[in-house]
Amino acid sequence: MTDKPRIFGIAGWKNSGKTGLAVRLVEEFTRRGYRISTIKHAHHDFDIDKVGADSFRHRQAGAHEVAIVSGTRFAIMHELRGAPEPSFEEILSRIAPCDLVLIEGYKREPVPKIEARRLEANKREPLAPTDPWIKAIAADHGVKETDLPVFDLDDTAAIADFIIAVTGLPQRR
Repeated sequence: MTDKPRIFGIAGWKNSGKTGLAVRLVEEFTRRGYRISTIKHAHHDFDIDKVGADSFRHRQAGAHEVAIVSGTRFAIMHELRGAPEPSFEEILSRIAPCDLVLIEGYKREPVPKIEARRLEANKREPLAPTDPWIKAIAADHGVKETDLPVFDLDDTAAIADFIIAVTGLPQRR
């Protein structure tokens, strides 16, 4: 592990298979002995708290940050309260040391990434032709017009091997 982790992203349109691929990759890398963290970018409002919970009430009262801590996990919720969304770099700086940070979303961020494509995606316009950071495509269908490596969306082991090669992550098995 290093203080500056390797970063690799998964980009694609809604319903393109990004989350499923991210989950399978976390499982695969963890099985291989890597310590993995993830960052998921949401384009909509979200809440991880429950209405009526003590922490929810703290936030509703105006707390800037609320930390929930137990013997098994902790979470810190930070209310923006009209402030701009933090930059990718600001969020990355809050991640504890790990081997690899997998990014889901952040389509336009300048990090190496794989484009997920599914026939059932909401949009099917390819991202790769206009994004030099896309290093490969993972699809549930044939992809012809590209010079990039193309993987089956479900071939998690091969995609993990590719990410290891691209990021320079030391081999483990």
